[in-house]
Amino acid sequence: MTKLWRCEICGDPYIGDASPANCPFCGAKGKHIKEFKDAKVTFDVNLNEKDKKNAEEALMTEVKAASLYFCAANKTDDDEGKILFKALGKIETEHASVFKKILKLSTIPTANEPCFTKNRDNLEETKKREIDAVQFYKRAASEATNDRIKQIFLAFMEVEADHLVLANERLL
Repeated sequence: MTKLWRCEICGDPYIGDASPANCPFCGAKGKHIKEFKDAKVTFDVNLNEKDKKNAEEALMTEVKAASLYFCAANKTDDDEGKILFKALGKIETEHASVFKKILKLSTIPTANEPCFTKNRDNLEETKKREIDAVQFYKRAASEATNDRIKQIFLAFMEVEADHLVLANERLL
């Protein structure tokens, strides 16, 4: 039976017979996807100064990553790389959108990150950025005092770890 599902991290809906293994929009693990009627989603979060600073840093981390990935999707010399970087760019943009909502911003900032023509160079840059993102989200989650922002930081830490695996597999 077809159901309406909702990701508790990004809030986006999904229609399907079963919950997907990962959110098709933000990449969050399936444990964060619930039937719409059971999903608890809010972006109205009271942030202390530390959580706000970390959310702002997360926003720019995601904006820069999306910029790099969309650049790589257009420039890389590998057909699979083009598709991979386009998918990564969409996911990082969704992450930025979550922080835009949390920070109550009207727009997402932009960035113009450079990329490479050689796919391997883009994968190496991806690896560096994803390692940094995983470490950042782990730290931000440990510092978080608000349960909702901690939930988001931890979910995105898992997603960025998945991106690191993708890069590492392709670098072998």
